[in-house]
Formats: sequence, structure tokens, C-alpha cells
Amino acid sequence: MSLFPAAVLFDLDGTLVDTAPDFVRVLNDLRLKYDRPALAYDEIRVAVSAGARAMIQVGFPEYAIDSPEFAALRQEFLDNYSQGLAQESRLFSGMEDLLTALESRNIPWGIVTNKPRIYSVPLLAGLALNERCQVLVCPDDVSQTKPHPEPMYLACNTLSVLPEHTIYVGDHIRDIQAGNNAGMKTIAVGFGYIPSHENINDWQADYCVDNVAELVQHFRFLL
Repeated sequence: MSLFPAAVLFDLDGTLVDTAPDFVRVLNDLRLKYDRPALAYDEIRVAVSAGARAMIQVGFPEYAIDSPEFAALRQEFLDNYSQGLAQESRLFSGMEDLLTALESRNIPWGIVTNKPRIYSVPLLAGLALNERCQVLVCPDDVSQTKPHPEPMYLACNTLSVLPEHTIYVGDHIRDIQAGNNAGMKTIAVGFGYIPSHENINDWQADYCVDNVAELVQHFRFLL
């Protein structure tokens, strides 16, 4: 079924942009600094959507989350990441065609992410997406983050569109929950940073896709 939205909103990491290469690089550099061998790419990749805390748990499992050592490593990891957050990150292959098609039809697109603004803004600037993205909602902008619908409502209000006329695309169950809670149509993408034990078909999204090509097919009227 083709979708004709008033707006399209995306999660950032693992949905719109493949940020895993930079996270993997930074975490493995940190492990090497502390005399630990590099981890396999996929071992780190699946933790990206869960944030820095989850990645430090993968990289340094010997430290308790509430320990001073863990907090220090997390901050060092984030400081290092901020120095090169668009070094290897790129739009997922095929996503540029979708964004261009939306823009050509004057359908606004934006981002609702749990990634703090201090990292989201320079990432978008580094990928030359900052002037194309018509709304960016980060945790800094709301009192409650996804899966709460507050950030979704803020994005829609900013774009002057109704949630029920908006599509939200995400690679984490909280993305789908947030979109559903706001009354949006939701698309779960299987090409994101999803642990092997999770099945996107269990997330109660309106649509599920395994790759960008399938995602584009939901917007094929644009292309």
C-alpha cells in the first residue's frame, strides 16, 4: 500500500543515518587505549540505538553501570565521538532518493531522536542535512522522550501537520511505540541496529520492511 503523508519523520541512528561506523571506531579506539582487543563490528552495531551507556556495557562489561569507572569511560567515549561524529557516518544507501522525492513533492521531513542535540546538530551539518531537515526534536527539547508521544507532537506542531497524517520510521520498539502513542502511521525498519533476539514484526508497527528498497516501495508514488 502506498502512503501519502503530510510529513515524514525519521529516527536518526539506524534509520536515516548509518552512524555505526563512527561508534564502532570510537569504542574500539577506547578499548585499544586500555589494552583491550577490538570487538567485532556487529557486536557493537546492535547496541548503537540503545545509546552510549549500552555501548560502554558492550565494550567494558566488567564495570557496573553505577560505578565511577563506567561513568568516566562513558564520558570519554562521548567526548571522542564528538570529535569525529560525521567521519564515517552516511545516509543509508537509497535513503537519499527517498528524501529527494519527498522534497520534490513539498512533503516535509524531519527527525525525532533520543540523540542529544549536542551530537545531532553537528552530525546533520557534517552530512549536509541540516538545511534540508525541517524539524529536529531531541531529548533536550522535551520533558519526556520516546516512547512518550511528546516529542512526536512537538515535531508535528512545528511542521503544522496532524499526527494522524504523519508517518514515523524507526528501528527500535520505542520508536514504534512513540509513533503509535501519537496516532501516527508507523514503519519499522529491519536494517537498523536490532539485536538478533528481537523481531520487528512484534512491535505492532503499521508496516515492517527489511531494507531501504522496501521502505521506498511504500512511497513509490513519489518516484
